[in-house]
Amino acid sequence: MLQLKPSVVLSSFKKPFRESLELAGRLGASAVEIDARNELRPAEISQTGLRQIRKWLSDYNLAVSCVQFPTQRGYDNPQRLDERIEGTKAAMRMASSLGCRIVSNRVGLIPPDDHDPRNDHLLPALHDLAAYSLKAGAWLAIRTGPDHDQALGGLLDRFPSGALLVDFDPAALMMHAHEPAAVMRRVGQAVANFRARDAVRDFSRNSVLEVQLGRGTIDFPGLLGMLEEHHYRGYLAVESSHASLAAVECQQALKYLQNLFA
Repeated sequence: MLQLKPSVVLSSFKKPFRESLELAGRLGASAVEIDARNELRPAEISQTGLRQIRKWLSDYNLAVSCVQFPTQRGYDNPQRLDERIEGTKAAMRMASSLGCRIVSNRVGLIPPDDHDPRNDHLLPALHDLAAYSLKAGAWLAIRTGPDHDQALGGLLDRFPSGALLVDFDPAALMMHAHEPAAVMRRVGQAVANFRARDAVRDFSRNSVLEVQLGRGTIDFPGLLGMLEEHHYRGYLAVESSHASLAAVECQQALKYLQNLFA
């Protein structure tokens, strides 16, 4: 049976790191998601610093559900690609030292054609990171968004099972005109992190808007049911893009998830 393991995206609070941890604990989260570019930079964290962070996590009864490593460019772009790969590896090592096995990033637009020259950069980079995962103890999870179900599924099929994971973001999929359920059906076995973000289509503007969890049109009971079929054991992450309302919105989102599991 699928279990509720709630996580909070720490950057939602726009507060100092320890204050954010304490707030996440008070809200009832089991874990937090950390940004390895804007909150904790691996190159700037010593072993002593990591020990302190592990103590704070223990103090507030929190685990680390996911480490984000958001890069401006994907692994399909040759510009400064070696730096992105090395930065991702450093994030993997930091994640593992914090007891987390997932590093999330968007990999770039997956080429629709096997002969697309972007594959000459994307595939070797992902193979390098997938091989390094075994040494680091943390794996790259591709955050969903611009790529449809067949493109993402086709990319995963190029790798051994478990070599690459998926960070499932249904709102981002909807914003890119993809059906979350279709993507879940195709890649559900690889989902290692789930973002409980909701969205609704604004027909007057022909656009998709993110809304408070439970107020949009994404079928969360259906998506969670599919996760259960795949024996999902990961976290369900909530977040807020409004710093002044972050605590309230995250609390409401956690309550919505609790009601789904009641």
